[in-house]
Amino acid sequence: MIIFYLLCLLTIIKNGSIVSAYLEMNLPDSKYVFDRELYESVLDEELCVEQIQFIQANRTDLLIEFMDAGIRTPRGVLTGNFKDLGNFYQCLNINEEIPNSVVEGKYCLIDLPLNQTLPVLPELPDGWPEGWPEGWPEGWPEDWPELPWPGTNPRTLKLREKLSQSMKHYYQQIFMTRLIEGANENARSGDTAAFEALNFQLAVCIPKTCTTHGALNALFNTTGDTLINFEERFCRLPDDKAWVAGDYVAITIFSLIGLLVVLSTSYDVYLTHYQTEDPKSAKPFNKLYLAFSVITNTRRLVTYNPVPGAIESLDGIRSFAMMWVILGHTFSSLNASGLLANPLDSFVWMTSLKSIWIMAAPITVDTFFMISGLLLVYTTAGKVSSMKLVKNVHLFYLNRLLRMFPVLAATILLQVSIFGRIADGPFMEPEMGNVHRCRAFWWSTLLYIQNFLNPEHMCIPHTWYLAIDVQLHILSPLVLVFVLSGKRKLAWGALIAAMLAILTASTTYNFVNNFPASAFTFETFEDLQNYMFYYYVNTLTRASPFFVGLIIGYIMHLNRGKQVKLSVIIVTLLWCCAIVIMALAVYSPHPLIQPDWDNQVADNLINSFLRPVWAAAIGWMIFACQHGFGGPINWVLTLSPWKVLGRLSYAMYIVHYPLMFVVNSTAIAPIFFTVQFSLFRFLSDFMLTVIVATLITITIDAPFTIFIKHFMGGGPKKPRAPKVEEKVEIEEKQGEP
Repeated sequence: MIIFYLLCLLTIIKNGSIVSAYLEMNLPDSKYVFDRELYESVLDEELCVEQIQFIQANRTDLLIEFMDAGIRTPRGVLTGNFKDLGNFYQCLNINEEIPNSVVEGKYCLIDLPLNQTLPVLPELPDGWPEGWPEGWPEGWPEDWPELPWPGTNPRTLKLREKLSQSMKHYYQQIFMTRLIEGANENARSGDTAAFEALNFQLAVCIPKTCTTHGALNALFNTTGDTLINFEERFCRLPDDKAWVAGDYVAITIFSLIGLLVVLSTSYDVYLTHYQTEDPKSAKPFNKLYLAFSVITNTRRLVTYNPVPGAIESLDGIRSFAMMWVILGHTFSSLNASGLLANPLDSFVWMTSLKSIWIMAAPITVDTFFMISGLLLVYTTAGKVSSMKLVKNVHLFYLNRLLRMFPVLAATILLQVSIFGRIADGPFMEPEMGNVHRCRAFWWSTLLYIQNFLNPEHMCIPHTWYLAIDVQLHILSPLVLVFVLSGKRKLAWGALIAAMLAILTASTTYNFVNNFPASAFTFETFEDLQNYMFYYYVNTLTRASPFFVGLIIGYIMHLNRGKQVKLSVIIVTLLWCCAIVIMALAVYSPHPLIQPDWDNQVADNLINSFLRPVWAAAIGWMIFACQHGFGGPINWVLTLSPWKVLGRLSYAMYIVHYPLMFVVNSTAIAPIFFTVQFSLFRFLSDFMLTVIVATLITITIDAPFTIFIKHFMGGGPKKPRAPKVEEKVEIEEKQGEP
């Protein structure tokens, strides 16, 4: 496995272009969310025409219901709303019996290009009858000429210059985003293509026996292609979600876990109320019997005993970082799901100075990379020798993989089955894609190779972080073997050499490939694809904060239990430097996302050095708080509520983004964007994440952690002092996001 990772990490730079190990992967139709055979089986062209003709002639009320649940002109086009999604549930609830058949509703979403070619009226002949359109004049041509109608070309629209420029910049981004999502794949990219490729996304409610083209042809008595050019995006029918193997696996596993939780909790209650002796010491295996007990695991989650040497500020830092991640994803998921009724207003706000606290959120992931590297050294130095690490390197890898596996696997199972079934509505399309990708590529996520193997089809997309973290842990013994040697010069030489090597390699890579410094600014689809796949989720370009963490961890190891003395001037200077660095890191996205930004050298420097210097600033904060130089910052970061959030943070990180898409997919109409609404949405996202993460931690993470420790340790062991056990658990947990 390590050889595979090493091969994947080798990104070849050739003639200024990127050549990588990324494979072209296709999503199989068999893993699709909806039952495509069901859609095909209900189609009947003759019955479709018969039903529509009957409805037109005899059931005006039913015709009105179809029209009422379907197509309308979007409102707020100038604020970016190109969607009208009708009434999803009203359409699917249509079920009326007519002679010889039953009319049932089918909900479809169509893409209606704004750039249309429509038939136009030729010059009117003399003697045109006043009663038109009751009768056609003699000599009227049977074939209308196909000529471009200027009114359908969005490039001819006359808008205020400021509005026009904002729309142009915004829709260029949306156009590229839709290309990544798989829509408009054949459309060309370019400066004006963003306007020309814009579509109305409109709901159409039709009888289930019809195709969208067939229904409109029958409705308007036309033949062949309809007068208006459009493409069907997807259709929905009641109970149309296909059952696949993943559904049965998920139901079986979660049912088994539920049974174990009930039995273990019942046993805990029995020992507590009917046994006089200590439940843990009553039988040698009571700890395993109680592993799934909700009572015991909840008590462990909320109980904390101070331990000498533990880095108390880490829980606060991880909690704030996790809240920042969720806050940023709340804003981004609203846009990514296409929920907003005024996305142009959202875009204008996102590019303003007021939004820097949102636009800078991606930098917080580098906080987790730094903490991971810090704790890797801090928890092993002084406890494990170089030779012991070499002899047990397989256990070193296995421990890291198994510690992350239960929560990740549970979330994948939820995404494969449960999340796709509880989510429904007209905004289901993004969730459809999430389920589809997890059914096809769950295995690459569990192997932590998705950022190299299938970055365009990642199951649980934000788990690219876990993939990079595991890959860095697999490579870390190359440095750790020197750090754990006990020789300071050798340790410092290895750490500095590794840091310089990763900075040199990543800087060279960035300057050769000239990536933009923000995913918010790009000119072509290829630019965005290259940025996301070859920079943003690339181990080489994201590794430097981890190596900064290794250095900070070694510094903290050398000063463990010691009283560090620093002058007030030095402490003040270091705090000023850290604050300035963090402020610049937060501000830097603002100029980068402006339409007129054009400084490739600055982009390359930011891509190469912003993340490691941010990690260094956070590292100083941790060091200062640990050794008495934190002041009020240390007081805030060591408050007791952060202990619980710190223990939940790994599960929160994994489940929060999928939960957002589930909630978004239940919306039935576009939502008007305001900052206030988004903040309230963040609070609901955060609370839901905490609840689900708590359930997963208590019923899955904690039990499997007990079993992993038991079997990796070779069986039951004599009880150790509670403080030592608590210290080991805290240090292991702090190494996770």
